[in-house]
Amino acid sequence: MDLKILNPEIQEFIGKNICISISKLALQKNPFPDVDWISILNQIEAKSKAKDKLPNWFSTKNIIYPSKISIEQTSSEKTASYKASIISGERLIDLTGGFGVDDYYFSKKIKTVVHCEINSELSDLVKHNFEQLNISNIICYSGDSLTTLNTLNTKWDWIYIDPSRRNDVKGKVFMLKDCLPNVPENLDFYFKNSNAILIKTAPLLDISAGLLELQNVKTIHIIALENEVKELLWELHKDYSGNVNIKTVNLLKDKNETFDFVLGEQTKLAFFSFPQKYLYEPNSAIMKSGGFDEVSSFYNLNKLHKHSHLYTSLDLIYFPGRVFEIQNTFAYSKTEMKTYLENTKANITTRNFPDTVDTIRKKWKIKDGGNVYCFFTTDENNHKIVLICTKIS
Repeated sequence: MDLKILNPEIQEFIGKNICISISKLALQKNPFPDVDWISILNQIEAKSKAKDKLPNWFSTKNIIYPSKISIEQTSSEKTASYKASIISGERLIDLTGGFGVDDYYFSKKIKTVVHCEINSELSDLVKHNFEQLNISNIICYSGDSLTTLNTLNTKWDWIYIDPSRRNDVKGKVFMLKDCLPNVPENLDFYFKNSNAILIKTAPLLDISAGLLELQNVKTIHIIALENEVKELLWELHKDYSGNVNIKTVNLLKDKNETFDFVLGEQTKLAFFSFPQKYLYEPNSAIMKSGGFDEVSSFYNLNKLHKHSHLYTSLDLIYFPGRVFEIQNTFAYSKTEMKTYLENTKANITTRNFPDTVDTIRKKWKIKDGGNVYCFFTTDENNHKIVLICTKIS
């Protein structure tokens, strides 16, 4: 960690060049020859990435950033804040501390937080940043987290782990055993040190596969930010053996969309019908959860088809996702397409439909955009249909 980067003139230069093209800046002569030009450019690029994702870091003076890739991979402040709402108690240890965003929010709920990071330079950087952020209840340890956990020999209220995929498993199916640390292998050791474990994984991990690798899973939180699934949170409690609770949340600018159900509970029956007056498309967190019949049952909505995952009703209701009013429904055929959509402008979505969006646009010369929303899908009689809609929310 080069503290020369904190020179007031360099910090001012970094601030003035936020969001400026790095390739353009790289062609300039380094105005600060005592400091590596690549390091300065890295600070500009990383801080630019933090502007919307990490507003507290962005607005705080003398923050030092790691690489832009580290900023891209770290939790956003919004998802970190959600994680903090799950935990409680006096002591938490984070075995994979990284840039420390999660721990910053944990420290607002927990009296003592320990940040473990195997990279000593990153550990020093994070410690420096916590000082700038006026956080005094986080202790930073560098080195192997298993060694730190064993050395401290403390009973923790929570252990938090964000395992990363090993570089040698690219292209393979995502499995927790292929990550560092290897959580399934170390689970018994973790439970000797805490009765509660929170594991963050990428949304790429299949829920059923994760359940095969883990024990004592009480709740799985599926977290989306602006309708993009960002992470799965696995809440494990020692000796728990009941059904798994699924909690989905879509964090939006002005509200949070939530939908919860119990995995393994008596199967909920879905209802089916042809398209009615309104159309409902679940948000991405619900889509990841697989609770499609539960949605139909809970909201008393009809599905268009077993595999379409679109819902309809005669009366308008609140729904965690996009809501549309259906203006027209017709069979997917050459005659109908030429009549209603050829050479027009529309937003296109496909659900349980053989053609891709690009194929449909090219075939029927449909431009992207506008206020018309078209869904290409399959009805309960396995007929390919098109729904022309206007968006409500």
